[in-house]
Amino acid sequence: MPHPSRAIRIDAFGGPEQMRQVDTEVGEPGPGEIRIRHHAVGLNYIDVYQRTGLYPNALPLQLGMEGAGIVEAVGEGVTHLSPGDRAAYASAPPGSYCELRVMPAKCVVQLPNGIDFETGAAMMLKGLTAQYLLRQTLPAGGLQAGDWVLFHAAAGGVGLIACQWARALGLNLIATAGGAAKCELALAHGATHAIDYRSEDFVARVRDITGGAGVKVVYDSVGADTFMQSLDCLAPFGLLANFGSASGKPAPLDVGVLSKNSLYVTRPTLFTHIATRERTQAMADDLFAVVQSGEVRIRIDQRYPLAEVAQAHRDLEARATTGCTVLLP
Repeated sequence: MPHPSRAIRIDAFGGPEQMRQVDTEVGEPGPGEIRIRHHAVGLNYIDVYQRTGLYPNALPLQLGMEGAGIVEAVGEGVTHLSPGDRAAYASAPPGSYCELRVMPAKCVVQLPNGIDFETGAAMMLKGLTAQYLLRQTLPAGGLQAGDWVLFHAAAGGVGLIACQWARALGLNLIATAGGAAKCELALAHGATHAIDYRSEDFVARVRDITGGAGVKVVYDSVGADTFMQSLDCLAPFGLLANFGSASGKPAPLDVGVLSKNSLYVTRPTLFTHIATRERTQAMADDLFAVVQSGEVRIRIDQRYPLAEVAQAHRDLEARATTGCTVLLP
């Protein structure tokens, strides 16, 4: 029996104006699938990449990679979820911008009772990203308490989670952000220092803060505007982890520049890390533990009705948002 739902789709790649609300019908889950009714949906920069075609998908495309709600039905072979479960996910394929969807179950996890739906929708993609960065994307020799790391765009959703998590791990996180208010936000969430990249030379400031030693890791979701300068912030054997391209893709890299300090560069993605149910569950358990302990608090600064998603995208691209944003079906 079909179940009615409203969803946001695009028929062509482009700006926020390409998104339109449509009426759809959702069927029953097949083997390895669930049907979930969303109570909240997360907004992420990957949604922009997919809307513009930077990350191409087949059209028409229902956007969205993150959500939280109630499981209504499960397909054959799904044993870790049951109808009525509270659940949350960050998962491919896209499709969370809707009231109701059928989707693969392997990346959907039970949401602890102490975490509300809006927080669940806001935290999964960004929190799991912070988890794989700080806990798995590590320099030679790993990270120990007292080590210096640099985190770009630290006043955003991933960044504010990372600031708090780094503090819990005993790391000294240097944040960059655009403007004094965003720098203060990063400091309030655990950053040791904050640099306003609009008015300061972040390379010089990093060298000053670290006594010329540099940092062991740079976590960079900005891309073109910061990539090459980030290499100059690294200590010998340091790692540059580029996990996003908000300002555009970095220019092709001449690997010879890495020989200056025997540097490492990587381009990790969340979806490689959560390729199996077991890995997804282990990462989610780690995330849920730091949130429920109070060491990491999920800051939701913007809420939009799902029908106003175009404005949410405009605000995100204008860097007018802080913390996390949720869409409410």
